[in-house]
Amino acid sequence: MIFAANFKTNHTRNSTKRYLDTLSEKIAAKKSEEKVYIFPPATALGHYQGDFTLGVQNAYPAQNGAFTGEIGLEQLEEFAIRTILIGHSERRELLGESQEKVAEKFAFFKAEGFEIIYCIGEPLEVRQAGDEAVSAYLLAQFEGIDTAYEKLIVAYEPIWAIGTGRSATTEEIASTHQTLRKTVSSPLLYGGSANPDNIQEIAAIENVDGVLVGSASLDAEKFASMIFGAKC
Repeated sequence: MIFAANFKTNHTRNSTKRYLDTLSEKIAAKKSEEKVYIFPPATALGHYQGDFTLGVQNAYPAQNGAFTGEIGLEQLEEFAIRTILIGHSERRELLGESQEKVAEKFAFFKAEGFEIIYCIGEPLEVRQAGDEAVSAYLLAQFEGIDTAYEKLIVAYEPIWAIGTGRSATTEEIASTHQTLRKTVSSPLLYGGSANPDNIQEIAAIENVDGVLVGSASLDAEKFASMIFGAKC
């Protein structure tokens, strides 16, 4: 199983250090095949030690340059960051990233050999339109994306379930992941209000290879409990 924590705009450098110290202690007994990814805000990137992979939530597809407010490959190299989130719905919806821009980022970081967690998801009105509409919407988000890339992980996050406390039903997750499996052979994560109370149920769904966790990952002990709770 893969367990990825997306801090979004939460935590500081100091609190991230405390978090990772606590998490490392809590997950010392986890199975070696269980992979843990941590995505702190850019200001909290650093040289941390532990049985986890540190990634970046976003970066500009350039080595460096005149891109005010962005970070590029040069900044990531300072911290040996080789993992990135691309396509998260909050960047698409709130910050206006088009599929063309998302695909440009993907191509750049693929060329650099990054491990990419690529996010896709549908709004509520699409979900309400039925399975065929959901399938068409999600598959369109693979436009310009090399789904055969060997370092690709796909995260399905229904937009209507992110931070709302409402997770998709097991039937909705199972059906969507089954559809996605026809297109991608890479690991498939579920994201969208995954928490300690539903992790066991989510982890048991066929074609779910892990979770991308938002608010429930902000507390190290709670996130660790999800890692061990998925085993039950």
